[in-house]
Amino acid sequence: MICVHPSLSVAHSIPLISCAAAQRLFLGAQGLLDDPGKRVTTTSLQALIERLGFVQVDTINVLARAHDLTLFSRLDGYRPDQLRKLLEQKRNLFEGFTHDASAIPTAFFHHWKPRFARDRERIHAHAWWQYHFRGTDGAKVVKDVKARIEHEGPLKSSDFEHPEKRGPWWGWKPQKAALDFLWRSGELMVPRREGFQKVYDLTERVLPEHHALPCPGPAEHLAWACGTAAERLWVFTPKELAEFWNSIEAVDAKAWCAAAEKEGRIVPVQVESADGELRPAFALVDWEARLARLPEAPERTRLLCPFDPILRDRTRALRRFGFDYRFEAFVPEPKRQYGYFVMPILEGGRLVGRLDPKLHRDRGLLEIRGLWWEAGVRATKARQRGLDEALERMATFVGAADIQLP
Repeated sequence: MICVHPSLSVAHSIPLISCAAAQRLFLGAQGLLDDPGKRVTTTSLQALIERLGFVQVDTINVLARAHDLTLFSRLDGYRPDQLRKLLEQKRNLFEGFTHDASAIPTAFFHHWKPRFARDRERIHAHAWWQYHFRGTDGAKVVKDVKARIEHEGPLKSSDFEHPEKRGPWWGWKPQKAALDFLWRSGELMVPRREGFQKVYDLTERVLPEHHALPCPGPAEHLAWACGTAAERLWVFTPKELAEFWNSIEAVDAKAWCAAAEKEGRIVPVQVESADGELRPAFALVDWEARLARLPEAPERTRLLCPFDPILRDRTRALRRFGFDYRFEAFVPEPKRQYGYFVMPILEGGRLVGRLDPKLHRDRGLLEIRGLWWEAGVRATKARQRGLDEALERMATFVGAADIQLP
């Protein structure tokens, strides 16, 4: 299979990466070309999460939690207790914010300090603060909530009572908003969850050594944010670098790319999109060697979490794979095109369809409420067999005894 176009003498001989090569590079960087059947330990799980950068945590539990689905799609032997051990016992991971709540390697914690300061100022100035603390002294509520945790130890939102019933915007009481603010600004951490409710404690008690580390300066933080993002994308634009951790501005990522190119760390490339259009980007200087070392995609079908790293940037997923995906959980049901929690179907290295699952825990039933193949994808017997095997693996993972297809 030819993955890279012959060198062209256009645009000053800028290398051109074919669509197929760009797909393989991205899948390889994100751990989807590795053998999913390999043995899983907390050490190998930690290595995978460090390779991904972070794993998004989400409360929706139609099938399983988002972080568990993301990890299971890469490791058949993964079990949720392994992630909890890394988060709650070993403290090799911490729960923080990227684009949303995520499990993040603790080694990166000090690079969240600039974000803590930024989020503190942004939240204070946002309508969110005015809404949640309306009719109260927000600063006093925050101070009182933190004081209770200082004296009583770890607490949940349910440990704080507030008589007023709240309306929209999640219906949060001021104390819950205070807990979230203190977490987003780095004063509190989430050492564990109980029934998926966050338990909060002081950061200096949860991660004392990392809490004591100095805050990196702007230049150090920019170099870290761009360098680590580039190592997890391999081929990227400045905008994609900036959005990976959601901690820097695109203009700063652009300046970093210019400097990194001069230093010979990255190279400008042209990347072929799924629609055949060529777009400028950058790649790690050794991208060709990395491409040559990549294994072929596993010959199996897998179901991807809607928050999987290869889908997080919907525009990139469309450009890279020709896969137009929208998460419709928050779309009114009559306006949904597919369903509430639609999972893309990855066959080898190709996104070939999507399905809408629902786990009926009381009946031990995994129901597939809808199945759609992409345009030009035929539902052959071999393809259906691959999907059946993927569904059987998923049913075992979520504890379903039966599967019901549409």
